[in-house]
This record gives sequence, structure tokens and C-alpha cells, in this order.
Amino acid sequence: MVIYVGEGEPEATMRLLWGQVPATVPRRGPKSALSVDEVVAAALALADEGGIDAVSMRAVGERLGRTPMALYTYVPGKAELIDLMWDRVLAELPTTYDSSAGWRPALRAWALDLWDFRLRHPWTLDVSGARGGLGPNETQQQETSARLLDGLGLPGRDILRCCWSVSRLVHGSARAMAETRQATSATGVAENDWWLARAGMFDEVAPDYAERFPFISGLGEQGTFEALDEEGSYLEAEARDTFEFSLERLLDGIDVFIGLAAGQSTVE
Repeated sequence: MVIYVGEGEPEATMRLLWGQVPATVPRRGPKSALSVDEVVAAALALADEGGIDAVSMRAVGERLGRTPMALYTYVPGKAELIDLMWDRVLAELPTTYDSSAGWRPALRAWALDLWDFRLRHPWTLDVSGARGGLGPNETQQQETSARLLDGLGLPGRDILRCCWSVSRLVHGSARAMAETRQATSATGVAENDWWLARAGMFDEVAPDYAERFPFISGLGEQGTFEALDEEGSYLEAEARDTFEFSLERLLDGIDVFIGLAAGQSTVE
């Protein structure tokens, strides 16, 4: 199930994201024994351990030794908590990159950092930023990536489109890797067992497989599909290589686009 950021009450969410106490959060009674930061940290730990579905006000309260109702002193509800989690976790990402060698190695470094970040926190792949959280760390990431293409003669809209294209490539590739990692625990069937149970059936169910699919069969004879190690696990290095291959081809395209914008490319 996809969780959307930006579903909380607008004023409360924006004030919390930018470090203010919203009027909708009560402050009656004795001095608070917790802080918003501690509530968010507990929620992030739950998400890293069990995915976004593991996060509830009750679960966060139990982790902090509090009742769910006690948390409403700090955060109005789960929707606002998700917004705070999303923005807080983005603070892990670097905010500056060395562009002395040009935009391409800098943008590549940003994309690789984003890939590693997504796989460190796979729950972020289930949180849609379609509407944006509009918090300071999300805004900083937009600033960081867009600035890498500054001074190249591109209009602002095209700069953002290039950054979004890279970000979406990272998201899709990281999701595929995360789902592969989760397949064994989710299905109860080990990777090697899954493949052996099916691949061994082809001679029986499709004896004419090679004749029907000659090109794919030829690729197989070249070892193209050898993506299992001795334990039957998907080779993460292969997934990383495939992602980096796709990233380089996308950067090739952006390079040509920048050249066209500057009137320097001969590609038609």
C-alpha cells in the first residue's frame, strides 16, 4: 500500500516541519518528558525494522513507553508523523557535491547516494512524494540536485526535469532491488528453490523452447541470465551494475540535451 506524504492538516504539518509548535497540538499539563524529535526517531526505527506498515501511534508509543494518546501532545496524528519521518530521513543525504570536474560526475554521485539511501531505508519506496512534503530537508535535496545543473544554459523547468528523470530512475531501480531482497521473507521460498522448481520443468512443459524462443535461448547460452550465486541469492552486484548502466545511458542523453540547448551538439 502506498502512503502519501502531505496528508496531514496543513498548518500543523508545516509548523512542525519548520520547527514551530502548531496551535492544534495541546500543551497542557506538566512539562513534556518527550520531544517531537524523539517521537520521530522512534517511528523511523520502527520503519527501518519492519517497513512503513509497522508504524502506528500505538507502536511508537509502546517503543517510547507511552500510551498512544500521550503522543498526541507532540504530533497531531499519523499523517503528520509520516510527513516528519519523510523529511527527517532525507537529512541523511549530502547537501553539497564537488562540481569541479563538471556536472556529470557530480550528478552521478548524487544519484548513487540516493540509490544507497533508498536501499538503507526501503520503506521510503512505499512513501509517495507525488505531492511533496515541503519540509526543509526535502527542499534542500531539490536545491542540491538542481544546483548541479546551474550555469549550463538550461531553463529552470528543464533543470528540474533532468533531476526528476534521474530521481525516478533511482526509485524504480531501487524498488526492484528491494523487492528482490524481500521476496524470500515475504513468500517463504528461498530464491534458489524458486528458480529450481520452475527452470527444471522446461524440458517437460516446453520441449521446443529453444525453437520457439531462439534469441532468448541464445542469450542463455552466453550466460546472460546467470544471476544466481552458489547460495541461490540474486547477485546484488549485478543489480548495481545494471542500475549504473542505466544511469550512464540517462546521463548520456542529458549530455546530448545540454549540447543541443547550447547549440553545440551535432546529434540530430
